[in-house]
Amino acid sequence: MKSSVTRARLASPIGELVVEAEADRLRGLHVVDDPSDPLLIGAELGGAGAFLDDVRARLNDYFEGRRRRFDLPMAQDGTAFQRRVWAELSKIPYGETISYGELAARVGAPGASRAVGSANGRNRIAVVIPCHRVIASGGGLGGYGGGLGRKLWLLGHEARVLGRETPARWERESVRT
Repeated sequence: MKSSVTRARLASPIGELVVEAEADRLRGLHVVDDPSDPLLIGAELGGAGAFLDDVRARLNDYFEGRRRRFDLPMAQDGTAFQRRVWAELSKIPYGETISYGELAARVGAPGASRAVGSANGRNRIAVVIPCHRVIASGGGLGGYGGGLGRKLWLLGHEARVLGRETPARWERESVRT
């Protein structure tokens, strides 16, 4: 028997978020731009249960610069390759970036940067599994399912917390898209 999915809403600096859980395991974290998005149905603003309330508190801590790492049980379906990519994403240190090519090498698939990019794009638990920390080999932002403006905000936020500057190139790149 499959357990039910519960949802909670969270206002954040990158937009309205919906956090999904299944049996006290994080299943998804989605940015919702459309107020009629079906993900919002049943997404509680408060009191969504102890697990989701804890996830929201941890995300708030991240957005306020008090959390650099997430240690949460997760329920993310994917292929063995995708799960390896997502596990490796979680090892990228806060405020650091690596290229898609470097990520491919780390998962034992050098030369498979496109496949790594595809797996990265299928990550349903953004921010917690920090796919925003992967950039293009030339140092550009690359892509991001939530939009380059959000990726830039997340990278800039982590840089600011660490007392660093965001590369001006990224600022220019996000404006063009």
